[in-house]
Amino acid sequence: MVENGLYVVMGVAGAGKSVIGSEFARAIDVDFVEGDDFHSATNVARMSAGIALADDDRADWLRALAFRLRVTKNAGTGVVIACSALKRSYRDVLRGGAADLQLIFLKGPRELIAQRLAERGGHFMPASLLDSQVAILEEPSADENAWVCDISQPTAQIVADLVARASQ
Repeated sequence: MVENGLYVVMGVAGAGKSVIGSEFARAIDVDFVEGDDFHSATNVARMSAGIALADDDRADWLRALAFRLRVTKNAGTGVVIACSALKRSYRDVLRGGAADLQLIFLKGPRELIAQRLAERGGHFMPASLLDSQVAILEEPSADENAWVCDISQPTAQIVADLVARASQ
């Protein structure tokens, strides 16, 4: 299949980055990386307490993910990374690890995302931080060539569409 693609599945908390990203990675037979696992304990504690992260809080996290992209690219393998990548500047850091990465933007109505967050359990990111993420979200511009996915579609359909695009 697509063994050397470099993908970042992005969007606000609750958009489905982990679910769609992991299923897409499995479908194209590449590693899946949960970007949240790269957050420092301090960042996790801040978010758990309902404190939104500032750009400086995200800097080391983004550099670590960019490094993971660089290592994967240099190895000639592929990866799907779930990462909010909310701002253009954050995505630029990620592109520093692999200029040819493909962004996959999970987009949907705030109400649907809020409902998903309210139903989600066992995650450090509280639903109360959704508004802070929506407020700073800079949707990818045309020159970023992101694949935009409507998250109101069934997960299986989104993944099938992504696989088809990746295979072109």
